[in-house]
Amino acid sequence: MDENLLREVVDAALKAGADAAEAVGAERRALSIGVRLGDLEEVEREEARDLGLRVFVGKRQATVSGSDVSAEARAKLVERAVAMARLAPEDPYAGLADPDRLARGPLPDLDIHDPSEPTPEALEERARIAEAAARAVPKVTNSDGGSASWSSSAWTMVTSAGFTGVHRASGFSTGASAIAGDENGMENGYEGRSVRWQSDLPSPEVIGAEAGRRAAQRLGARKIASTTAPVIFENRLAASLLGPLIGAISGPSIARGTSFLKDKLGEAVFAKGVSIVDDPHRKRGLGSSPFDDEGVANRETAIIDDGVLTTWLLNSSSARQLGLTTTGHASRGLAGPPGVGPSNLTLRPGERDQAALIRDAGNGLLVTSMFGPSLNGNTGDWSVGCSGFWFENGEVAYPVNEITVAGNLIDIYARLVPGSDLEIRGAANAPSLLIDGLAIAGR
Repeated sequence: MDENLLREVVDAALKAGADAAEAVGAERRALSIGVRLGDLEEVEREEARDLGLRVFVGKRQATVSGSDVSAEARAKLVERAVAMARLAPEDPYAGLADPDRLARGPLPDLDIHDPSEPTPEALEERARIAEAAARAVPKVTNSDGGSASWSSSAWTMVTSAGFTGVHRASGFSTGASAIAGDENGMENGYEGRSVRWQSDLPSPEVIGAEAGRRAAQRLGARKIASTTAPVIFENRLAASLLGPLIGAISGPSIARGTSFLKDKLGEAVFAKGVSIVDDPHRKRGLGSSPFDDEGVANRETAIIDDGVLTTWLLNSSSARQLGLTTTGHASRGLAGPPGVGPSNLTLRPGERDQAALIRDAGNGLLVTSMFGPSLNGNTGDWSVGCSGFWFENGEVAYPVNEITVAGNLIDIYARLVPGSDLEIRGAANAPSLLIDGLAIAGR
C-alpha cells in the first residue's frame, strides 16, 4: 500500500484529535488449487487490500480496520477510530513504541520475496503429481486430495513517531493426504511443505510419496495399556512442545501473573546444553521480518541459553507494565492492539539421531501425530492426544493409537533431550525430543 496514503491517514487522525496514530496497510494476492482422485476439486483466488488504524487519545486507544481505502472510507475510518478512543478505558501502558527502539537505517535483506508467480495450470499440475505419487504407494486405497498454492503479500506501517517500514513476502506450498486400508481398517497420512521461494520446495513426487508412506505404515495400529515410559516426539511435530513455553514467557502472561514460568527468569528451565533461539532475520524464513509489528528493531535472541531462561518476550505495552524494555516481539494483525509472538524459533540439535534416541530409551513411545492439547497455564500441567509407534529393545515394533500423554511441563522441559535430526520446515523447528518417562494413558 502506498506510504503516502498511510501518512495521510495518520495526519488526518492527528487533526481529528488523536495524540498519536499508527496506520498499517496489508496487500495480499493468493491462489490455491486442490485436486482429488485426479480431478480438479477446488480453486480459490484472493486479492485483498486492507487498512488498519490505531489511535491514542491520552492513555486511551482504539483500533479499527477496513477493506475500503477510498478517500471517503478513510475519512470515516479516522472519525470512528478517534471517537472510539475517546470512549475507551484508560490504559496507563498504552502508546506507540519508544522512538529510540524503532528500526532505523537500511533494513536487512531477508530474501523472503520470490517475484515469480505460477500459473493456475502449473499449480494444478503440482497438486496432481503429489496426489498421484501418494496413491501409487502400496496399500494406499484412497485420497483426501493434493494441493498447491502461491501467495504474495506486502505489509506497510507508518506512525506519527516518524517510523515508516515496508516488507514483502511470498509463499509456496504443496501437500497431499492419503488413506491406506486393509482388512483391519483405514489410516490417514499427510505431508506438506511451505517455503518462501518456489525453488526451495521439494518435488511434488517426494511430498506425495511421503504422505502415502505415512498412511501405509500406520496400518495395524494397536491400543496399548496405560503405563509410564520414555516418549520421543518426532522432529516434524516436536516444536509443538515449544508453544506453551512461548505463551508462558510472553509479557502479558507475566504481567498478569498467569504463567507457570513467572518465577523462572534467569534459572535453569531446561537441561544444561539445551538452547532455543528466536531469529527474525533468518534468510528465507517463514517467520522472518525486518522489524516487529510496532516498527521496533528486532534481532536474534537466545531465549534458552545452556538450559537457562534468559528473557521474557515483550511488546511495548507489556514492557512498560513490567518496567522493562521491549524485546521486539510485538505481533499484530490489522484489528486490535499488538500482542506478543516469536519469529523463527529453533531448538538447537543434540548429538544423537532419532534411531539412537530409540536405542538408548529401549522401550517406549514414538509420537508421530498429536491432537487436542490441554494446558493449565498456571501450573504447567499438560496433556495431548497422540498416535505413533511403540518401540521395544531399541527397535520400532508396531503402530499404536488412541493414546494420551501427560505430564508437567516444568518437569518435561527439565528432562528433555534433543536429537540431532533438526529439519527447518516452518517458523518453529526442533529435532526429535526424548523425555525419559511420561504418563501414557491407553486402554
